[in-house]
Amino acid sequence: MEERLYTKDLKERHSEKIFQKAGKYCWETPDEFFQKLNKEFNFTLDVCANEDNHKVDIYFSEEDNALEKDWGKNICWMNPPYGREISKWIKKAFKESQKEAVVVCLIPSRTETDWWWDYCMKGEIRFINGRLKFKGRNTKGELVNYPATFGNAIVIFKKLNSEEAASIPPDLKGIGYT
Repeated sequence: MEERLYTKDLKERHSEKIFQKAGKYCWETPDEFFQKLNKEFNFTLDVCANEDNHKVDIYFSEEDNALEKDWGKNICWMNPPYGREISKWIKKAFKESQKEAVVVCLIPSRTETDWWWDYCMKGEIRFINGRLKFKGRNTKGELVNYPATFGNAIVIFKKLNSEEAASIPPDLKGIGYT
């Protein structure tokens, strides 16, 4: 297979498609990457998927609207849309974890955002070395692999016990708590 060189223009257009039109573009988690995590967690529910890219047999599609569903006591995989709505997904993942779901999130490591400080800092954070290649369909409907134009992290949300919850300051901004 021919390796393509990615120009600055292509990276900018790719980034624009992911962040500004994330609801239209569905980027699948790389299989090998997912399988390593699945071996550790044994996922029971994929909360952001469709018929083509689901990683777990039981999944919520866009039509199911996982933001409105109860995730139960499932061990959830979440690779949410990376657009403007990502804060809603992170908030939902954290809230579901406090009702006993375990939620493992593959997200951009956007440490400058409020959603990162408000929610991600309350979970276990694993930064990913290097850039992942996501599989998806381009605007022509062709199946392609695109390297991420940003760093990613895994954030794991689990129910906090009362001692853990009390130890997290209400406003973490600038503190550096991990």
